[in-house]
Formats: sequence, structure tokens, C-alpha cells
Amino acid sequence: MAQWTSAVGAAQLARLLNSQQDRPAGPGTRRPPAYRALADGIRLLVLEGRVPVAARLPAERELALSLSVSRTTVAAAYEALRAEGFLESRRGAGSWTAVPAGNPLPARGLEPLPPEALGSMIDLGCAALPAPEPWLTRAVQGALEELPPYAHTHGDYPAGLPALRSMIAERYTARGIPTMPEQIMVTTGAMGAIDAICHLFAGRGERIAVESPSYANILQLMREAGARLVPVAMAEGLTGWDMDRWRQVLRDAAPRMAYVVADFHNPTGALADDDQRRRLVEAARSAGTVLVVDETMSELHLDEDLEMPRRVCAFDPAGSTVITVGSASKAFWAGLRIGWVRAAPDVIRSLVAARAYADLGTPVLEQLAVNWLFSTGGWEQAVGLRRDQGRENRDALVAALRRELPTWEFEVPKGGLTLWVRAGGLSGSRLAEVGERVGVRVPSGPRFGVDGAFEGYVRLPFTVGGAVAEEAAARLAGAVRLVESGSGGGETPRTFVA
Repeated sequence: MAQWTSAVGAAQLARLLNSQQDRPAGPGTRRPPAYRALADGIRLLVLEGRVPVAARLPAERELALSLSVSRTTVAAAYEALRAEGFLESRRGAGSWTAVPAGNPLPARGLEPLPPEALGSMIDLGCAALPAPEPWLTRAVQGALEELPPYAHTHGDYPAGLPALRSMIAERYTARGIPTMPEQIMVTTGAMGAIDAICHLFAGRGERIAVESPSYANILQLMREAGARLVPVAMAEGLTGWDMDRWRQVLRDAAPRMAYVVADFHNPTGALADDDQRRRLVEAARSAGTVLVVDETMSELHLDEDLEMPRRVCAFDPAGSTVITVGSASKAFWAGLRIGWVRAAPDVIRSLVAARAYADLGTPVLEQLAVNWLFSTGGWEQAVGLRRDQGRENRDALVAALRRELPTWEFEVPKGGLTLWVRAGGLSGSRLAEVGERVGVRVPSGPRFGVDGAFEGYVRLPFTVGGAVAEEAAARLAGAVRLVESGSGGGETPRTFVA
């Protein structure tokens, strides 16, 4: 019986490998033999999760033809991977990917660092900050006071607590977007909201247009749902969307759904302006595409003089095109798993009906905590603290990077939690791998792309400040030196955390 559970074609593997090799080498880098470079490339793809564990690799002859190298080169690379524990083979069954004993299986998303590793590792993988106390404690205490009446019910509210639905609707109405409670569904975080929307609108095989780059966990959610992702390149820098590309993709590919982050885009930090928002809504309406807008970063504007554009749903008053997703997780605390969907009432009814076969509803106590924050003014004060912390962390990280890594290129966003960095011509995957060994965890650019894009980038969140930000930059500089010297490219890392 074969030990592999999926297969990677020769053309697909060649495309992923070429996305690594197209980046210029860093100064002083020693070029390894061709077989070693190929083995390292496949190993990195496995460690990144872009080639799954237990995936059957192409036959040596097929891959050699796709890469325009000799079969001997491929055979030697496969043999090196077998010796390192990253490949297993059996006559008649082929060769499939593996991980050495003691290495955790890689995941493709951005998972939090295990608590036991926090003492020795600076975690720049998860774009989330600690809770803004004392507001979390006060919100939970307020929720406990409101809980007794709900404890006498069944506790299942598939659309969300009526009080919280009304409060969220009032907040949209106060921003000039008239909204009824019937247009709101409370979810278990933004991920739960987008998962439900994907299942409703984009079944297996349906096209979904996504920004390129985009949020890694959402891309993986859509892949696992069987969607066909259609990437749309972002404009350069922080200028938001390239509307010519969006119009072309929506017209030619006719995707069933599109997913965008208009406010402090994750990972680039870009902020789309009013005109881009209006034009994207018009293009989606013309194409018959459902436009899902992720607003989880919308309240994290860090520069005090910034005038925020209108919400995207303000350009769709009939509610026929735009579905909005919001969350308390980024603006307040990731441990408070409360999200919501704003859409037309018929869409909300369909989402609620489908929920009977998913998670039934969102925890009551957490909904009461968010409702307490919204109704008492605690939300505004807590988010104010969050903005101050984000601004301080951003400025500290930027200063440290410019001092330690002056060749790295980035633009400083006016809000959000992430910095999108071009890593001086080095491989982001190799930097992420070597960074683990020197005590700093960063996600590489390809996690945020489709099919191997952005190999030369890393994403750095504003989650640390002060001396920790300085130490993180120093460790990254150490990882760069290892990669440039060649000593970081051919060794198996001691641990791997996705």
C-alpha cells in the first residue's frame, strides 16, 4: 500500500522551485552544487507547508525535464533528501515527502508560538498583541453580571445575541451606513465568518479572486475548501489596489467571490482610498461577484492625522454586492473570538440556516463581554490603548530594522499591525528557517502568495517594542549573515514551528 496521500506534479513543483531561484543571491553567498540547491529547495517547500508531508514527488525523469537539468542531478537531490529524513521511497510506490523524527509537522497557516517556547524565541509570526487591560477583565466581569437571564435559556443563538446584533447594527448606522439587526450575524471570529461565507458562495472548484499578497490563514482556508484562487497583484507600496488589474480579473475570470482587506491590508499595510473602494464595488457588481471585505484592521489607524476613507459597504447601499466581516480579535484581543458579518437580510438568513450543521452559535459569555465594551465606551478606550501600543511598537521596530538591516526595503504603514519587507535579495523561506535557529520566528513571503510568489519577502508584525524589538532586529541580522555565508542553507533546523 502506498504511503503517500497526495501528489505534486512536475510542472507544479518546478514552478514552486523556480520562484525561489529567481531571487538574486546575497553578497558573498557560496553557490551550492546543483543537486544540493534542488534538495534544499524541496526541503524548504516541505518545511513551509507549500508541499504537503506525504505528497508523492514526480519521477526523476519527469522533474529533470521540467527543470531542464540532468536526471543525475534529480537523483542525487532525492538521495540527499532521503538521507536527511525529508523523503521516503519504496520500489513500485515512488517517493514521497516526510519530516525527520522529532520535527513537528508543518502547517501552512500562521499559528501562535507554543507557550513553552516563548522564553527563548521572539515570536514575530503572530500579528496579535496582549489584551488591553484593565478592559478585558472589566468586560468579563460585566458579562458575568449580565449572564444570569441567559443561563435560564438553551444558550444557542445561531445569529448571535439580539443585544449584540443590535449594538453592531447601531455602530454601522452611526458611521452613516444604515443597518438593521437583521443584517448582522455574530460569528466565532473573522475566520469563522469567512469560512461560513465561502461555504455559502464558493463551493469546491469555484473561483475566488484574492489580493496578491493576502492573509495567509484565509488563503489556506480557501484552498482547503477546494476553491480556485485567482491572484490580483497589489499596487506598489501603500497605494492600495491596482484597479486596472481588478477590472480585468473580474471581467475575464468572473470569480464567484472576491476577498479583500481594504483597511491596513494584511500583510502590506496598504489603505485603499474612497475612489478605489467605489470603483471596486462597481466592478464587482458588473461582474456578478460577491465582494467580501475584511475590516478586522479598520480601527487600528496609528497616525493621529490620518483621515479614514468610508467603509466599502457605504458604496453598496442596496447590499447586493458587499459582505462585510468585522472582528474584536485584532483591535481588542485575539483571545476574544467574536466576529460578525454584515450583509443583506436574505444572505444572513442563509448563513444562519447553514450554521446548524457547523458550530450552532458563538459563546454567550464572550458576546456579552463585547456588548459590554460597546455599550459602556470601554471599546473606544481599549482601542485607544491598542493604537498607542501599536504606534510605539511600529516606530521601535522600524528604527531597529533601519539600523541593523539598512538594505531591507519597506514602507511604513499608517495603521494595522504588519510591515511587509523586501529582504535585500535573500530568500524569505531561508531567513524564516535560519531565524528559528537564532531565536526569532518570522513568516516568509510565500505564505501570503499563491503558488510560490513573494519568495524575497518576510512579514514583520508590530507585536514587540523597546529592547525586544532591537533584539529581534539583531537576531534577524544574524540570520542574514548565516544565509549570506552559506552556512544557513544546507542544515536541517533543530525545530520547526509553522
